[in-house]
Formats: sequence, C-alpha cells, structure tokens
Amino acid sequence: MSNKPASKPKNVGDLLREFREHRDTMRRELAKVVVGQDEVIEQMLAAIFTRGHCLLEGVPGLAKTLMVSSLARIVDVDFNRIQFTPDLMPSDITGTNVLDEDESGKRQFRFVEGPIFTNILLADEINRTPPKTQAALLQAMQEREVSVGRATYALPDPFFTIATQNPIEQEGTYPLPEAQLDRFMFNIIVNYPTEEEEERILLATTRNEKPEVNKVLSARAIINIQKLVQSVAVSPYIVKYVAHLVRATRPADERAPKFIRELVDWGAGPRAGQFLINGGKAIAAMDGRFSVAIDDIRAIAVPVLRHRVSTNFQAQAEGLTTEKLVQKLVQEIPEPSVPKFSGEGGAAPPIASE
Repeated sequence: MSNKPASKPKNVGDLLREFREHRDTMRRELAKVVVGQDEVIEQMLAAIFTRGHCLLEGVPGLAKTLMVSSLARIVDVDFNRIQFTPDLMPSDITGTNVLDEDESGKRQFRFVEGPIFTNILLADEINRTPPKTQAALLQAMQEREVSVGRATYALPDPFFTIATQNPIEQEGTYPLPEAQLDRFMFNIIVNYPTEEEEERILLATTRNEKPEVNKVLSARAIINIQKLVQSVAVSPYIVKYVAHLVRATRPADERAPKFIRELVDWGAGPRAGQFLINGGKAIAAMDGRFSVAIDDIRAIAVPVLRHRVSTNFQAQAEGLTTEKLVQKLVQEIPEPSVPKFSGEGGAAPPIASE
C-alpha cells in the first residue's frame, strides 16, 4: 500500500487562478494570429464561458472570420463554418432524412447530420440568407437541439453560434428579426485597427509565414469552466442594479430617464438582465475574482443592450445610435444604496434603491 499522501482538493480560489492562467494563455495564442481587438476577444471568451452566442458586426476585411476560426483552433473542439447565401435551405444547416436500402432490399430513413452538429458554429454573413433559413438556428441556439420531422436530436456539448454580418451592405440582405437577435448574448462591433496595429498586420500578413497556435482547452475543460463561472457570487446589490438598468431602457417604465422616453421605441426584456449577470460572472472569473462588481456589469452593458433597444425616428435624425444611448444610460443610472443598520440581531434590511 502506497504511503503517498492524497492530493489536496482545490478550492475555488485555486480554480479561479487556474482559469485566469488559461484565459491569459488563450489570449497569447490568439495574439499570434489576430493583431489587437482585445475587447472583442474578451467578449467572445466571456460568451463561450457562459454558454452564450455572439453576433460580430464589422466591415469586410477586419478578420472577423479569422478570429472565430483561430479561437476554434486553440480549443480542442469541433468547428464548422457555414457561408450563408440566398439559396441556402434549412436542411443545409440542420441535416435531412435520406432513404437507405440495405442488402435485403429493406428501405428505411436515416438522418444525416448537418454542419450545425458541432461545438463552434460560424454562421458567416448570416443576414444574406432568407428568414426561413435564419430561423433554423433559433431552436439550436436556445434549446441546443434540432427537430427534423418527428425526431429531435441533441447538439454536442458545448455548443456556440458565432455569427457575422456586414452592417454597411444592405442590398440583397435580410435583417435578423428581433426574436432571433435576442438569442445572441453579445452584439460585438469589430472596429478598424489603430495605425500601429495596422502596420503590424501589414508586416505579418505580407510574409510567407503561417503562425502555429497551440490547443489550450478541451471540450470537457470548457464545460468545467462554465460550471465554475456559474458559481461566482452575485449579491442582491448587483441584481438590483441590473434590474434597474434593464428597466430603465423601457420608455413606458416610470423610472426611465427622460431621454429614453423621448428617443426609444422599445427596450430590453428580462433576458438582457440574465446575460448581464452571466457576463459579469465571466468577467469577474477571468479576472480571478470571487464575486461580480458593478464595473463588470458596466463593462458589458453596451454589447448586451446594443441590439435590444430600438431607437425612434427622432434619435436617428439627431444621429444618436443605440450604443450612445446605452453609454449615457450607464452613466446616469446610480448604484443602489446600502442603508445603514444597527446590526443588533436579526437580518440586514433589504437593499433599497436610490
């Protein structure tokens, strides 16, 4: 019998430190291929670690597809890319039943899986395909399963959809309906690089070199990290702030600021609050912290709310985008106040809002 002492189980602090090291390693590996775009990469990682989906928007040539494919290369999971086109059919995504005949002549249907049966799905230029085909992703993104005929098939775990679209080209496109936009955790805008970053891009891409990236996480490790992120603490203080922030986007709410009531047609639903809290957990965990802070919520407020708030004609005439309104809202919504209490027996009083 071995006298070797049993290894001490890791506590949450040790797991969070390991997670932060994995995050840093992933960013270093991605930096071999993708120059800059730190904020975009951070938000994509936050979505993956909370079982979320992303919608990337940016003009052509900003390495949106490269970012997604490189991310898939550093994690040991399956990756499929679908180029959305006007003639794409739902069965081209989900799969279809085919009629097989065995040696005895007996015929039966067999389901052939489509490219959606993967861990990371890149839906490239998702707004180029008609709504009928776009809707094929709805069930997969929400329930992580696909129904074909009378049968329902579970998708692999983990499963993420990362879609891209070009915001400046509208001819021949089909804008995503609000119900489908709401399935995306983040709407991430990919901006132009800085001058220094652009010089680095030109220098790196005009050489005949292909940088190799190393795999960092397996599918099982991602699932374990998702469980770890869910265990990050969220206080009633944070929940109250998130609820106030989301409700303030709705023009019909009595606590909505004046500019929201004047410039917004409709605001965000409860799913926005869920994504704000889950995203805040991911930001805190990636920073190695045990609990969510107000600044974590503020850091992801724009990508979470950008596609969930609809501006009216007046806002558009004044050149006010949803992003600007959300940024102003985040600045104006106060933090909940924690009332003083004597502490002589009994529980603390509930947190009151200012």
